[in-house]
Amino acid sequence: MLTLRHASRASQGARAYQEDSSAVWPGQGPLVPVTAADVPAGTSLVAVLADGMGGHTGGQLASSTICKAFLEHFVAADGDALARLGPSLLAANTAIEAKVRSNPGLSGMGATLVGVAVGDAGLSWISVGDSPMYLHRDGELVQLNEDHSLAPVIDRMVEQGKLSSEQAKADPRRHYLRSAVTGDEIEMVDAPRRPLQLVPGDIVLIASDGIHTLPHDDICAMITGQARHGPAAVADALVATVDARGEPHQDNTTVIVIEVGG
Repeated sequence: MLTLRHASRASQGARAYQEDSSAVWPGQGPLVPVTAADVPAGTSLVAVLADGMGGHTGGQLASSTICKAFLEHFVAADGDALARLGPSLLAANTAIEAKVRSNPGLSGMGATLVGVAVGDAGLSWISVGDSPMYLHRDGELVQLNEDHSLAPVIDRMVEQGKLSSEQAKADPRRHYLRSAVTGDEIEMVDAPRRPLQLVPGDIVLIASDGIHTLPHDDICAMITGQARHGPAAVADALVATVDARGEPHQDNTTVIVIEVGG
């Protein structure tokens, strides 16, 4: 049977406010009083991360509302872990709709979402937006979830010869979202139908897009180098390195690191 350890860290970066929120059961984020009896049998961990948009008040409210609603409804839903993810996303979207309806001044707020459940069946997830989730295995790092920003579209334009690599990297549209949790119909959702099997030594990293300050290879090398010290060391190293880069417009950065043991 697999064992799990996890750690979460967050940085405000160069922003004047924090728009990221996260929650993990068990052990982090006292948003919902979840007990072992509330989650499906065989589920060892439930995590959710949201990166808000809408300014100081709207972004923070959106992300915290989404995390709370997602976890509450995951606990209350029926079925196995995989079956609970979709209804939990819809509940989070409905919660945002209700906030905006009660206060029209919040119109336009929303957030990305990555929600995961890890247990005997493996790793199941649902995601909307551009907050990445990675799997580190045997020294290799791959992104598991889809990127719902314009970055993949722009990168395909490079492959088609319509843009140079330099133009693509500098394109201000890269971070425009094609899908987010805003209370309206969700345009794009990544929700695999089968859990991903995990093995001892795997590390799952869920992050807000502030992590993109670090090149893919640097994230991989950092996890490889710190993994033996545990998930807290990995999380600390990632966030500290982002902060040390000193980017003048550095976004909020939040990470959840999940270590799989034997």
